[in-house]
Amino acid sequence: MNKSTLLGAAIAAFSLASTPLAADDHTRSIEGVETTPMTASDLITTPRLGGPIATADGHYAVYRVTETDSESYERTPGYFLLDLRQPGSDPVSLDLGMAAHGLAFGPNEFLYFLSSEMPGEEGDGETYTRLWRAEIEADGSVSSRSVVADIPGASIDGFKLSPAGDGVAMWATLPRECTSLSCASVKESDETEGVGSGRLYEGDAGFFRHWDQWIEPGVYNRVFAFEITDGKIVGEGVPVDGVDPDSGVTGNTPTMPFGGGEDIAWAADGKGIYFVARETGREEPTSTDLDIYFSDLSGGAPLELTADNKAVDTTPAPSPDGRYLAYLAMERPGYESDRMVVHLRNIETGETRALTQDFDRSFGGLSWTADGSAILATAADVLDTPVFRIDPQSGTVGKLDLMAGHEAHIGNVTPLTGDRLLFTRDSIGAPSELYLSDGYRQARPLTDVATTRMGQMASTVTTRFSFAGAGGETVWGQITRLEDQEGPIPAILYIHGGPQGSFRDGWSSRWNPRVVASQGYAVISVDFHGSAGYGQEFMDAINQDWGGKPLQDLQLGLDAALKLDSQIDGTRACAMGASYGGYMVNWIAGRWPDRFNCLVQHDGLFDMRSFYYSTEELWFPRWDFGGSYSEARDTYERWNPVNHVDNWQTPMLVIAGEKDFRVPYTQGLQSFTALQERGIPSQLLVFPDENHWVLGAENSLQWHNTVFDWLDRWLVQEPAPESAAE
Repeated sequence: MNKSTLLGAAIAAFSLASTPLAADDHTRSIEGVETTPMTASDLITTPRLGGPIATADGHYAVYRVTETDSESYERTPGYFLLDLRQPGSDPVSLDLGMAAHGLAFGPNEFLYFLSSEMPGEEGDGETYTRLWRAEIEADGSVSSRSVVADIPGASIDGFKLSPAGDGVAMWATLPRECTSLSCASVKESDETEGVGSGRLYEGDAGFFRHWDQWIEPGVYNRVFAFEITDGKIVGEGVPVDGVDPDSGVTGNTPTMPFGGGEDIAWAADGKGIYFVARETGREEPTSTDLDIYFSDLSGGAPLELTADNKAVDTTPAPSPDGRYLAYLAMERPGYESDRMVVHLRNIETGETRALTQDFDRSFGGLSWTADGSAILATAADVLDTPVFRIDPQSGTVGKLDLMAGHEAHIGNVTPLTGDRLLFTRDSIGAPSELYLSDGYRQARPLTDVATTRMGQMASTVTTRFSFAGAGGETVWGQITRLEDQEGPIPAILYIHGGPQGSFRDGWSSRWNPRVVASQGYAVISVDFHGSAGYGQEFMDAINQDWGGKPLQDLQLGLDAALKLDSQIDGTRACAMGASYGGYMVNWIAGRWPDRFNCLVQHDGLFDMRSFYYSTEELWFPRWDFGGSYSEARDTYERWNPVNHVDNWQTPMLVIAGEKDFRVPYTQGLQSFTALQERGIPSQLLVFPDENHWVLGAENSLQWHNTVFDWLDRWLVQEPAPESAAE
């Protein structure tokens, strides 16, 4: 688009025949659509289903639903109990009598949970998290409730019960020198140590900030194991990382920033704990060397099981009979998006095999079937995320057909007794619902958390398509639009992040194709070279080629989509993306500057040099660009958007979060400065309380309204008054 066309874009013809009815929710009439489309407020207030937990015998399940108030936007979680042995039974509300989180069933069918409340007692005003257990009746009532762990000053972040229920592993954040959970969680400052609010970091101490928080030196996520007798923990607990820091492990378990209970697993006999950690120190920001350790609960140094592999080892999963340990591992050190291969270790002999080495998909969500005959795992596979069944003896992999039509996105896989499978499933069209499969056959829905609500809104349709992309290789994409809308329809090119990711067929509470399509746009996404679900070679193709094949794929994919759906108006188009998608928006601004009417860039990389020296996980740019900035300067500069900023001419909305340490918000400030210098129409939206994502309900509403206003400004024109039209 040349400079003269730039000004004319704001008054381009608009054929949606739309008149805004309410600026706050962008409700408008859309040609051919009679049902009210989905709004940003609808997206934000749609109930959100959490992952299920189930009793050991598979009789009952409990799941969380988070509601968001449509006026205050406050979020409130609620829990529901469901009888899995009674098809068609209705869930019942579960009232634990206090705010609770981290629910888990023990083998005795007690429900364990965490809470910082102490009902019926005034207390001394000190707030910390306790571990509770409750006896639940079939009607959702609580017949008894008691405290299992009450450790003043120790706010427990999570827990995992032993198989027999006679032990519990609990984790909290506290200094490495602490030998019990009752140790002070954070060292108090002392006036004698000096004045000032500054944080002082040693150059060889590892991360000084990570994801969205500054690191407290010497403080880590740590796991302690306790015995349980008569419903109470016994003793001070045993640190699984070892009592002595010099001989033990110093690092975070769960791992930072996104680790959870999947990083910890009890041995089948309850006599030890497997856990994942990455040693802290000088190499931590450049290392993906997560390792699996085993603690015999003596307090001695844990045994490192995966020392030979300098890449990721994670998700320990002991077999029910205790003979094997399944886990996921990558092969290449420093590459966070390498293929996750399922490994199997003979616990007695230590012999280890790579079960899925010959199956070209990257697995996650590892679990054993209840009888131990198979391993179940999910993997991205051409826009879907299905469940695969893996034979632990032969390594044979088979994809389960659990849903009619596309599998879409399956998660929270929970194997039950009797070859039953509990899981959640979501798609672009609808958020998560809970499903149950008998005999690994096609599943039946158990919940209607949001499906009916979605059905009351204007329907969207998603069409998958493939085309010959860069190098003639097959590339996949999707088009999401209102089903009944009559064209021409303005186009939005959605560009996913990662870059080793995918705009799969799945629901998102943030970058949601359905809510954008409901504003009267056709959302086009392309799984360019580097995307997940097409084999490791396809994913590796983006390495040191950030602005090459991916841009070609986006160009060819947009053309293919426009040819596929003649109602889409390619002369009115905007491109938008976050993270790597934001990088690509900046790259498009300089390398494809005359194609789009507008751009939306969220958390995008603008200057690869300043990005390298300000991000925290240095293994990421080092792998994708072939080394540090000084080692691979030519590659960084070859794909550096700032080098083409003089070609910028397209109006751009820039969005950033001040707590984003992965792509520091100053990258957004730099791009906004470049836009201002050149007199290009632009806006800057900065969230002081958000990180790489926009998570707050009200912030999300502001994000959507700002984005929709920007799209409307450049793609939509209100119809001229009737007198003028005549």
